[in-house]
Amino acid sequence: MKRILLAAFFISNILYSQEKIIDTVQGTKQNLDEVIINGIRAKFSSPISYSNIYNEKLKNKNLGQDLPILLNFLPSVVTTSDAGAGIGYTGIRVRGVSPQSTNITINGIPFNDPESMGTFWVNLPDFTSSVQSLQLQRGIGTSTNGSGAFGASINILTDNISQTPYAEISSSFGSFNTRKNTIKFSTGKINDFFEFSGRFSKIDSDGYVDRAFSDLKSYFIQGTYLKGSTLIKAISFAGHEKTYQSWYGLTMDQLKENRRQNPYTYENEIDNYKQDHYQLHWNEKINNFWSFNLGLNYTYGRGYFEQFREDDNLDTYGGIVSSDTNSNGEKTDTTDLIRRRWLDNDFYVFNSSLNFVKNKIDLTISSSYSSYFGDHFGEVIWARTFSSNGKIRDRYYEGLGEKKDLSFFTKLLYSIDKKIEFYSDLQYRNVKYNTSGTTSDLVNMVIDKSYGFFNPKIGLSYKLNPNSLLYVSYARANREPNRTDYESNPDIRPERLNDIEFGWRLRNKKMSLNLNSYFMLYDEQLILTGEIDDVGNPIRTNSGSSYRIGLEIENRINISELFSFETNLTLSSNKNKNIFSMVDGALYNYGKTNISFSPSFVGSNAIIYQPSEKIILSLLSKFVGKQYMGNTDQPNSILESYFVNDLNITYSLQPEKIFQSITINFLINNIFNKEYISNGYYYTYDDTWSFPGQIKTLDGAGYYPQATRNFLAGLVFEF
Repeated sequence: MKRILLAAFFISNILYSQEKIIDTVQGTKQNLDEVIINGIRAKFSSPISYSNIYNEKLKNKNLGQDLPILLNFLPSVVTTSDAGAGIGYTGIRVRGVSPQSTNITINGIPFNDPESMGTFWVNLPDFTSSVQSLQLQRGIGTSTNGSGAFGASINILTDNISQTPYAEISSSFGSFNTRKNTIKFSTGKINDFFEFSGRFSKIDSDGYVDRAFSDLKSYFIQGTYLKGSTLIKAISFAGHEKTYQSWYGLTMDQLKENRRQNPYTYENEIDNYKQDHYQLHWNEKINNFWSFNLGLNYTYGRGYFEQFREDDNLDTYGGIVSSDTNSNGEKTDTTDLIRRRWLDNDFYVFNSSLNFVKNKIDLTISSSYSSYFGDHFGEVIWARTFSSNGKIRDRYYEGLGEKKDLSFFTKLLYSIDKKIEFYSDLQYRNVKYNTSGTTSDLVNMVIDKSYGFFNPKIGLSYKLNPNSLLYVSYARANREPNRTDYESNPDIRPERLNDIEFGWRLRNKKMSLNLNSYFMLYDEQLILTGEIDDVGNPIRTNSGSSYRIGLEIENRINISELFSFETNLTLSSNKNKNIFSMVDGALYNYGKTNISFSPSFVGSNAIIYQPSEKIILSLLSKFVGKQYMGNTDQPNSILESYFVNDLNITYSLQPEKIFQSITINFLINNIFNKEYISNGYYYTYDDTWSFPGQIKTLDGAGYYPQATRNFLAGLVFEF
C-alpha cells in the first residue's frame, strides 16, 4: 500500500506538468564558454535522456555538501555518504550503475581516475561554487572523453566570463560542527578583452558518524581572454582533503547499539590527499560555419591512507618488521604497526574538436588522448620492532600503473526534413594498460592489456510540433576493467552494453515533460559483488548476461504564480540472468537474480512556494526502494527502502548600500528524523572451524547509517 500511495502521489503531479524552460545549450545562440563542451552535450532534439542543472538552482542548497548530494533529486539517482552527512566521501549511482561506470568531465576533460575509474568528489571540495551548469545524461549518452559511460555521464561547465566586476563572501554552519567559508571574485572585463576570477573555500565537519571528520580546502582560479571570435581560458583548481575513515561501516548489532559509532579508534586513521588541476582551452570561430576547440590538461595527485594494524602478519611486509613477543615471552609471527598506503600520479589530456553547422547539418569531429602514470607504494612509519634489514618509511610494496587512452568520434545531426532529424555518433577508442611491481598484499601484478572498442550510436527524432518530439536511439558501448578488477581476478573481461531508448519530450513556456523508456542489455557487465577490499574499494565481477529495463518520468508543474511542483519517477527491472556462486564448497546456480544496488523504484518530489521574488520555500522528498547489496537475493543483503524529506528556505535582500544582495539559505535535512541506510556492503565466506571436515558458507554485511534530522544555514554577501 505504501508503494501504491507513493506512486499515486508522484503520478498525480505528472498529469498536470508545466514548466518554464531556459535551455541555453539547446537550439539557441550559444556563447563561447558553452562551445567548450558543445561536442559532448545533448541537445533538445538529441535522442538522449538527460537533465540540465544551472548554477542558480545549485546555489540555494550549496551549504557545504558535496556535488553528488546536491544532485540527489534528479531522475534515477541514488546518493551515498560514508560519514552520513553528505560531506567527505560521497557517491552517486544512476540507474543502479556504480560510480566506476559513470563518466565525469570538467570542461570536456575527464575527471574519473583512469585506473580505478572512480570519481572522488572529496578531492574537489566546494566545487559546486564554480559550476556554471552541468548535464547528467542517463544511459550511454553521447560520445565523451575518457572512459565510456555505462549508466550515466555528467559533464560540467565551470564559471562563465563575468562582464562586470563582483565579489562574494559566503559562510554557512550547521549540525555536526559543520562550517563552510567561501570567497569569490571577478575583475569583470578589463580593456574589453581580459577577465580574472577566482574562489577560495574551506569546509570543516565532524560528520554524523563519530570522529568521521572532514578538513577540506580548495581553490579555483581562471584567466580569460576574449576578443571577437577567439576565446582562451587558463584554469587552475585544486583540493586538499583530510578525512577520518568511516568506510568500514557497522554491523547490524552495532547499528542497534549505537548507529553513530565508529569502529576505528586510532587517532590518525585518515585519508590525506591533494589533487591539482591545470587546464588550457582555446576556442576559435573560423567563420559562420566552422569552429574548433583545443583543450589541454595536467592533473597531479598525491596522498596516502594511514592505518594502525594490530597483530598484523609479518609476511605482509617483506622482512621490514621483525617478530614480536607475546605475554609468555615467546616470539610471534605478528606485530603492531602503523602503515601508509600511497598513490602518486600524473594525468595528461589533449582534446580537440572541429564543428561545422550549415543548413541541415551539424557535424562534430573530435579526438582525445590521455596518458596516466600511477605509483602505488606502502610505507611502515612505526612498528614495535623493525628487522635488521628495515627502517622507518621503507617501502614494503611498490607497483606502477600506466594507462594510455586514444579516442575519436564523429557526431552528426542531419535534418531530413522539417520534422525528422537523424542522429549518428561513431566512436573508436583504443586503451592500453600496463602494470608492474606488486600489490599491497605482495602479490606480483604484471598486466599488459590493449583494447580496441568501436562504440556506435544512431537515432531518429520526430517533431510533433515546434515544442514536442518523439525519439528513438540505439547505442553500443564497451568498457575495460579497472585496477581493482584485475587485482581480484586477472582473467576478468571487458563489459559490453547495448542500449535502446524511446522517449517523448515536450517543452514550451508553460510545460515541460520528459518520458523515457530504456532497455540496457549487457554482456559480461562488471557488477558490484557487494564486497569491498581492505581500503574500501568495491569489488566487481563479470555477470554474463544481464539487463536493466525501465521507465523514467520527469516534469514540473506550475500550479499558480505561487506554487509549483517538480517530480521525477523511475520504475525498473534490473536482473542477472544466471548467477553462480560457491555454496558449502560447491558451485551453485542461483538463476535470475536482482542486480546489486539497483532499486526498482526511485522517485523525487519538490513542492515549491514562492510568495515573492525575495523568498522561496521548497519541500524536497526522496523515495528509494529496496536494494540488494549482493547478487544472490539473500535476506542478509537487503537495504530496506527509505523515504526522506528536506526543507529548503531561501530569502534574498537587495540593500541600497554596500551590498548588491544578501541571501539567507536554510536547509533542514531529513525533517521527519528518519533512521535510514543508503549504502553498505555484503560478503560471503567459507568457515571450516565450526564444521570440522566440511565447508559451510556464511555471510555478513556492513552498513553506512545516514544522518537523522540536521540543519545547515548560510549567508551570502554579494558586492
